[in-house]
Amino acid sequence: MLKKTLTINGIAKTLVVDPDTSLGDVLRKQLYLTGTKVYCGDGHCGACNVMVDGKLVISCMMKIADLRDEAEITTVEGIGTPAKLDPVQLALVAVGAPQCGFCMPGFVVSAKALLKRNPDPTREQVRSWFTRHHNACRCNGYKPIVDAVMAAAAVERGERDISELEFTMPADGRIWGTSYPRPTAIAKVTGTLDYGQDLGLRLPAGTLHVAMVQAKVSHARINGIDTAAAEQMPGVAKVVTARDIKGTNAIGGLNDPNNLGSTWDRPILCDTKVFQFGDAIALVCADTAEQARAAAEKVVVDLEELPAYLSAPAAMAEDALEIHPGYPNVYFTQRLLKGEDPKPLLDQAPHVVQGDFYLQRQPHLTIEGDVGFAYFDEEDRLTIHSKSIFLYGHALMIAPGLGVEMDKLRLVQNPAGGTFGYKFSPTLEALVGAATMATGRPCYLEYDYYQSITYTGKRSPFWMNVRLGADADGRLIGMESDFLVDHGPYSEFGDLLTKRGVQFIGAGYDIPNIRGRGRTVATNHAFGSAFRAYGSPQSFLASESLVDDLAEKLGIDPFEFRLKNVYRAGTGVTTPNGQEPEVFPYPEIFDVMRPHYETAKARAAEQSTPEVKKGVGLALGIYGCGLDGVDGAEVHIELTPTGVTVYDNWHDHGQGADIGTLGTAHEALLPLGLAPTQIKLVMNDMAVTPNGGPAGGSRSQVMIGQAIKDGCEKLIDAMRRPDGTFRSYDEMVAEGLDLTYVGKYATTNKDIDTEGQGDPFTIYMYTLFLAEVAVDTRTGKTTVEHFTAVTDIGRINNKLVVDGQMYGGIAQGIGLALSEDFEDLEVHTNLRDCGLPYAKDIPDDIQLFYVQTPRELGPFGAAGVGEAPLTASHVAVVNGIKNATGVRITHLPALPEKVLAGIRQLAAES
Repeated sequence: MLKKTLTINGIAKTLVVDPDTSLGDVLRKQLYLTGTKVYCGDGHCGACNVMVDGKLVISCMMKIADLRDEAEITTVEGIGTPAKLDPVQLALVAVGAPQCGFCMPGFVVSAKALLKRNPDPTREQVRSWFTRHHNACRCNGYKPIVDAVMAAAAVERGERDISELEFTMPADGRIWGTSYPRPTAIAKVTGTLDYGQDLGLRLPAGTLHVAMVQAKVSHARINGIDTAAAEQMPGVAKVVTARDIKGTNAIGGLNDPNNLGSTWDRPILCDTKVFQFGDAIALVCADTAEQARAAAEKVVVDLEELPAYLSAPAAMAEDALEIHPGYPNVYFTQRLLKGEDPKPLLDQAPHVVQGDFYLQRQPHLTIEGDVGFAYFDEEDRLTIHSKSIFLYGHALMIAPGLGVEMDKLRLVQNPAGGTFGYKFSPTLEALVGAATMATGRPCYLEYDYYQSITYTGKRSPFWMNVRLGADADGRLIGMESDFLVDHGPYSEFGDLLTKRGVQFIGAGYDIPNIRGRGRTVATNHAFGSAFRAYGSPQSFLASESLVDDLAEKLGIDPFEFRLKNVYRAGTGVTTPNGQEPEVFPYPEIFDVMRPHYETAKARAAEQSTPEVKKGVGLALGIYGCGLDGVDGAEVHIELTPTGVTVYDNWHDHGQGADIGTLGTAHEALLPLGLAPTQIKLVMNDMAVTPNGGPAGGSRSQVMIGQAIKDGCEKLIDAMRRPDGTFRSYDEMVAEGLDLTYVGKYATTNKDIDTEGQGDPFTIYMYTLFLAEVAVDTRTGKTTVEHFTAVTDIGRINNKLVVDGQMYGGIAQGIGLALSEDFEDLEVHTNLRDCGLPYAKDIPDDIQLFYVQTPRELGPFGAAGVGEAPLTASHVAVVNGIKNATGVRITHLPALPEKVLAGIRQLAAES
């Protein structure tokens, strides 16, 4: 042990520390300064940045022994408080930078260190600073953070008044359509919002720490598990294996009836087989995390390794074993039949293009990994806290496996440091629940980042072959598609994903004749889980690449070719699934984009050189708001002495569930004249909030928003006196009127049938993307220099949230195009090596424009937004590479070596 005296945020502290402990862990676990966020553990995210003697350091990488005595440490808690925000914090709130918020404290400290050194930085200097100091954000695309730093710097130089950063309530009292800050924003920039790790530090004495024993091979039989040595290790209370689980030991369900796979094919703990690298085999429960991890190393698993099928084609080979014995590796097929058979038409068409495409296994790369804990509550319910974005669904998916009745299972969502969809699937919920049931004690489970990467799901790769044709006038006449979905070893939602393929390949255009087939394949690579824009990035990679190639073949500008063929009112056009679009905004979207496209082309032509070729790429993207087919939600609205309380399960990845709820409720309650602060939000706890469905498919604003509107209208009707004025709370009580009203909403849509026809969504989102890229012909490195998007998502609830979702989704699209991957199980194990983009990898010049066509079935005309920016932003980048160099990248990501190989091949052929 080591005695250290440090000055923490101006206060001298004497500490006794383990010299090998990091500064970040001392701050968090001994001083409970939990504003400093430590998760990645290897200096790749910057969330743990603090200042030491005025210098910015990554606290997870600094040993406490390396600090001088009386060193001065500044954490986010020493910069500002909720009652007195620093200008940097206030500016971040004002521009909407805090989304999930997990990275925000690190950015606050980093920005303060920069401004102390350089009070008048340029935007490029800010971006370089954040990149150099590994400040990573997965949510907002960096531009809002840079905006905030520039604004705060102007305030600190005395060039702006700090009051300019504060929100001003409009004269009409409405916050719908404004930039009203989200309710959690201040807590996020001050580090006072408690995420799972922070809550874990405050669990009661007697809480056990859990460590996973993971598989280190991708496919094997389990011949035995020896826990004897682990059980004798210090502090170990129990080693939990499959034999300790009371239920069926299975996760899953909710699959299509035509799915030939095992409906419950994911074990909670593997008992007979390992299906993928990282599978959970046992859980060690001990007094400390260190003891649990040490004991987990002592568990001996006797494995008989089997052939590992790490891609869909490999798993489809004639000699491939059934990954789940008794069930075929190709377990679901979705066909698409629209109009005439296009084959003879395409065989005779004057203009036809065809290609093979692969979109990779994209990792979610949240800055906060997976954390959760479980205990038995006051009603003896097994209560599980996690980052779940599907509380009621996850309860259904894990209850039989655990052997617990639904009325004795309660799930609660912690504030989430991002999910982007992976928490649509249960990850640690069943594991930590099993540990608590087996030990009878509260249990806490925190994956390190390696475990978060290797255990949780990824975007499922698609292998696609698509043929597209047009007539002599440039009108699309037909399309054929055949694709494979590599969904990993577990079937949950794999059928849904395959259905999305036939919905979105070719979407956006009037294609009268289509035949398609998608097949879902079990493999031994990472299991497929939801990822933002589920199924559409794969689909649009194929169709939007071919649209560009077909335009080139026709000799038509790709902008004009798209405009000629997009959905238009009055033409009888339908989606690939035979559904008439609910609105037709594309002609106006193209009108808005046209001048930016012309400017981009001129800029590329002027600036391109033989060494750095510049190009412009377009792509069109569409996504539906909701679950396929019937969807709906329920909320409760309660009148209180001080205002109204909204109870809902609008789960928050960081996308803005709090302001989504508040903005919608405030608009619905306008007749009552309530201030936003009079509306209380109670969210995401099965004990007190009703089922609103998952936060996926950009459905929440529509489904839960409509339910909020319905409930608020019922309350207002009950409060209305005969003369049109409103009863007070006391009058409602005195008259014996109900104070709580149930808001409900449900759609009557039909999921697509076996031929791919149906009307799966009531509302769609529409976007046109424009990427301007520079390709270094000497290295193959691609840089996106400018990006423009024009989007129609109906009426906008909150401008900050919508902008933030667009910026962040575009950044993820650029990462998908150029760098992100989870293929190599030995290499792709941390944020950096998985290709996470930093500030310098994303353009500072991102322009966003909106066409606001009201949606008849959306609350106050709104649609969703979250999925829209990641539908096809990556294809705009790929098309830009093609425009700049002539190289068509069909297998993502477009790494420099791939682009360079294409450049050299074209040079050799010329």
